Amino acid sequence: MLRPWRMRLDIQIDQKSQTPLYLQIVHGIIHEIERGRLESGEFLASSREMALALGVNRKTVVLAYEDLIAQGWLISEGTSGTKVSDAIPVRKVSTSQCNVSAGDDGSVPLYDYAAPPERSLAISGKGGTKLDEGSPDGRLFPADVLSRAYRSAILRASRHDHLSYSDPRGSSFLREEIAKMLTSERGLVVSADNICITRGSQNGIFLAAKTLLKPGDVVLVEDLTYEPALEAFRSCGAHIVSVKLDELGVDVEDVERKCREYDVKMIFLTPHHQFPTTVSLSPERRLQIIHLANHYRFAILEDDYDHEFHFHSQPLLPMASYAPQNVVYVGSLSKMALPALRVGYVAAPVRFVEALAHQVSISDGMGNILTEDAAALLMSEGELRRHARKAARAYAARREFFATSIQTLFGEHVTFRMPAGGLAFWVRFPDMRILDRIERNATREGLRFAPSHSYSVTGKACDGLRLGFGSRTEKEARKALEMLAKAADLPAI
Repeated sequence: MLRPWRMRLDIQIDQKSQTPLYLQIVHGIIHEIERGRLESGEFLASSREMALALGVNRKTVVLAYEDLIAQGWLISEGTSGTKVSDAIPVRKVSTSQCNVSAGDDGSVPLYDYAAPPERSLAISGKGGTKLDEGSPDGRLFPADVLSRAYRSAILRASRHDHLSYSDPRGSSFLREEIAKMLTSERGLVVSADNICITRGSQNGIFLAAKTLLKPGDVVLVEDLTYEPALEAFRSCGAHIVSVKLDELGVDVEDVERKCREYDVKMIFLTPHHQFPTTVSLSPERRLQIIHLANHYRFAILEDDYDHEFHFHSQPLLPMASYAPQNVVYVGSLSKMALPALRVGYVAAPVRFVEALAHQVSISDGMGNILTEDAAALLMSEGELRRHARKAARAYAARREFFATSIQTLFGEHVTFRMPAGGLAFWVRFPDMRILDRIERNATREGLRFAPSHSYSVTGKACDGLRLGFGSRTEKEARKALEMLAKAADLPAI
């Protein structure tokens, strides 16, 4: 007759696993104690019986028992055997609890926590085809150039003793290079002391929000905006107030009305190419916003997420270039180089950067000195600028092809304007029923994209989709748009 322990214990042994067999037994016994299947004072089988039951060598079981005794989980009773330590709290379990239930694998915590939003994480590699919101094509960046930059950065860090903890503002080398770039190309009069390196622009937005906002502070955002930024503001306890958006960008008159109604602490804008609609905010409206910021004493958080790509005239200078005391400027090298680099930055007055660095010190400690120095080398040697010029030509061709394909596949069922810059189209659907069908049928077609409601602050119906063209070749883009059209169940054009 089998002993009870052999019938109850669930210790799985995987002979092909890289985890040593004795550690698999250790983990299995600990797991059974924690779940209450092995109780305080209960004897285990002899090493011989356990080895026979698990199909392993007896010495393996002896080693596991000795390890568990040393850790305090088990105690040896000499000739009487080995038992669970008397100091282990008794945990009685019902028969029903002996069966695997939801959460037994650790997927559902047994404590209170802030539940994630209903929207799923934007994780790549989930299968199917994804139309992103304007990502660059990382495949265009030459891997050998990146490899050389990292190798040089490692050698440089070793020579200068930069392999330990360092400045939470980030690599001084990179901050100097970014300051030079912002001064020469974007009109900001800044030095390295005005720069704090972040892990991409989203991290920059979050850190800026943590530095600027207190619970209850009012933040103005456009009716349609960047959802991750909203979540960052909400995580700080901010009160979100939406302002109107028209064909020319943020409605300045509505901003002023909201300033009279609320004690506004900050406004979040993407003036270069409004997210998601891609429209550029006119110089007149920019100056009006700055005038209101001066009068009502609120900060402007300017997210310049895709300044590098403009396909016609020269891009407008950032608002931070002529109102440095009003604006906290967030940028990124991800669009210029590749998203995986995860290098963003915040440019602001020195005292604000020092406060921002404090937020870095308590959340991240410091940045990634090797990646940051590699990025600085790419900038100082001109590699990043050369790549940006080459990539811009590829993106310009993809933009033309994408526009033609949308028009061919959707005809009068959509409206859009050719974006002057950036890496995405804002495609609107005059007949909302078509958009509803697309969003309902997308999974059936194996297509993924940001849903239209994700852009709306107020929850009102949104009639558009932001569709990125930069990350896909013409063949890949055509396939994705054909899937989109198929999901729409369009009548013959």
